[in-house]
Amino acid sequence: MEIRTLAGAGLGLILALAAGCTVQPLYESTPDRAGLGAPAVDLSSIAIEPVSTRYAQEVRNHLIFLLSGGAGEPASPRYVLDLTVTHNTSSSVQIQSGNENEPTAGTVTMTGAYRLKDTATGSVVATGRRSVSSSFDRPQQEYAVLRAERDAENRAARELAEFLRLAVAQDIARLDKR
Repeated sequence: MEIRTLAGAGLGLILALAAGCTVQPLYESTPDRAGLGAPAVDLSSIAIEPVSTRYAQEVRNHLIFLLSGGAGEPASPRYVLDLTVTHNTSSSVQIQSGNENEPTAGTVTMTGAYRLKDTATGSVVATGRRSVSSSFDRPQQEYAVLRAERDAENRAARELAEFLRLAVAQDIARLDKR
């Protein structure tokens, strides 16, 4: 009898703790004290200026997809994002079994700087900068090195787009609170 009481009390405690847990989406609006919903962060109202390099276009494409949920850029945006992407590739040398010192690994570092402009006023409302590094192997074959470096650029572009999306969402959330 005592074990059932103890088990029942334990189950009640677990249920009480679980009832206090809440889960909600990161970008969902939260109700204010009056019960009315605060405006949600609308990332789909952001257009991104064209860029000129292949790796910057990779970042831009991923960012457009992330901001709009796959719907593309808005016809009449509330904000315009001016994006500048740079990248640097470096090699590290590992001493091999002979006396050859050939690069055996590389790192692509991609940096994205942005300026968020309000289309109504034309003023810059937010700026930011994010960086991402992606490593790759440098095998003996030249084409394999080129392909590995391109794959590292693509990985860095996807990750940089994620970081930029989060930074822009935080900037817009701060703007909406003003």
